[in-house]
Amino acid sequence: MISEKDSGYRKNFLLIVTFIGLISIIFILSLFLAYKFSKKNIENAFVSAKANVLEESIKPYNDFFLNKLPEISFYNGYLDSATASKFVDTILIQYPFVTKVVFYDTEVKNEKYFDDGINLGNFSVGMKSVYQFKKLGTKNSGKLIGEAQVKNNVTLENFNSVSFKLINFVQKLDTNKVPSQEELFSNFTNIQSNRIDYFNIPSFEILKSYKKMVTTKLDAEPVYQQDMLSFQLDPNRIKINNTRPLLYQKVKVVPITYDPLDTSSEYVTGEITLGGPFSDYKLFFISSKSFVKKEIFSYFLPIAALLLLFYGVLVLVAFLIYRNLNINHKMFKLQYDFVTNLTHEFKTPVSVIKIAGNNIKSASSLSEKEQQMYGRILDEEADKLNGLMNKLLAFTQIENKAITLNQDEINIEDFIESTVEAHTLKHPDFNFTYEISGFRTFITDPVLLGSLFDNLAENAYKYSSPDHKKLHISARLIKDRIVFRFKDAGIGIPSSEINNIFKKFYRIQNRYNQNGSVGLGLAFCKELVNFMNGEISVKSVVDKGTEFKIVLPYNN
Repeated sequence: MISEKDSGYRKNFLLIVTFIGLISIIFILSLFLAYKFSKKNIENAFVSAKANVLEESIKPYNDFFLNKLPEISFYNGYLDSATASKFVDTILIQYPFVTKVVFYDTEVKNEKYFDDGINLGNFSVGMKSVYQFKKLGTKNSGKLIGEAQVKNNVTLENFNSVSFKLINFVQKLDTNKVPSQEELFSNFTNIQSNRIDYFNIPSFEILKSYKKMVTTKLDAEPVYQQDMLSFQLDPNRIKINNTRPLLYQKVKVVPITYDPLDTSSEYVTGEITLGGPFSDYKLFFISSKSFVKKEIFSYFLPIAALLLLFYGVLVLVAFLIYRNLNINHKMFKLQYDFVTNLTHEFKTPVSVIKIAGNNIKSASSLSEKEQQMYGRILDEEADKLNGLMNKLLAFTQIENKAITLNQDEINIEDFIESTVEAHTLKHPDFNFTYEISGFRTFITDPVLLGSLFDNLAENAYKYSSPDHKKLHISARLIKDRIVFRFKDAGIGIPSSEINNIFKKFYRIQNRYNQNGSVGLGLAFCKELVNFMNGEISVKSVVDKGTEFKIVLPYNN
């Protein structure tokens, strides 16, 4: 016979420990590298994401410069104070960084000179009047602040600088080629620190007339209307759009020369120049290292979770492999024990039958008493073999649902009495008691119920000490269920074994269970109860006794 040592299911604990240790080291190393990667990525983001914050923050300025300013040219120089007031009012509301607008109502004439304008040859640019608009509040936005003589109220610097650009452009203008929009826009716009001056762009035909007016006095003496607006800008009113609030703790507009003295090693800082009319200012970014560390962890944790999931899968695979080997090992042991015990169970009656047969065969003559004795021995041992074979066959049939459940009406008192009589006859020292409550008859399969009673009664007798061989059976009808209780005063079942006693081939190691059991009795009971659509449970105290509870449906 194959011994347990020859089993192919040996548990290699060292291999399992080595595998788990290796993947644990790889897991820890992966976490370390993932954190380093996350830290480097966030540090790079702190540098690169500044451009995105700048782009989002100056979007309103770009819209103002590229879309709103060119609208002035749509009026073709015919803006008056009322129209200019409405136009400026929308700008002051829509673009908070524009704090003041000066409107120059301008004319371009041929040969007529302006005292406070720019004159070149027969080409003259001068102001008729100047208006100043300033945002004082929602109700007052667009209100005319002041209107008077030009030289008494406003400086000519803004106007002259743009006028000079206009004259230089007209002098160099190639009348055979239409200038590009970029060229026109740059020559009619003057960008300075915190200020943009803009002349409306006339048509190409008018520009050609301007070219003629520089050197020639035209007979018609034309007069052209021009509009110039000077926008005063405040960079501190730019609304910062912090697109990475979890990365930049604070973003502010500061002068280009700003250099904070209180920034210590506990902070991370960065800066980027605004450009254009705000070139004297920059965006200053500052975050504490603990604040940045939170962002590092928010980036790192999903990676760590994936690594943990992968690690968990590997550990689960290792556990399942170990569990499979362990289960196979246990199954081999159970089968080994089953074959060993079954062989012993068969061997004992077979040996007794063989001895009795030899004695009968070798005896020259047998007395009547000897014939009865040998007949009884042969009969009892044959019954043992038959009972064992029937139990194995019934177990297999029930497991495979190969039998049908009979439905016969039985008298429960008569049924229990017959069980008591059979076991008392077999074991005269077996003390039986019983009680019945709530019903007298019910419909069930008497053969299966008898097998159930016989197995539990045999267990109660077998696993009890000689002076405690007793069993109390109670049968009660509770609602639509019949509850049977089998309570003995035996050796009891350890709590650690309770979950195993209904498993096939499982045997509890104790002084009563060394030989003569194949571990099928309680497993057979559980299969019987399940087949009868019932439930079985057990509670036990070591050295006090065991109680089996069986609940079956009441059919009547």
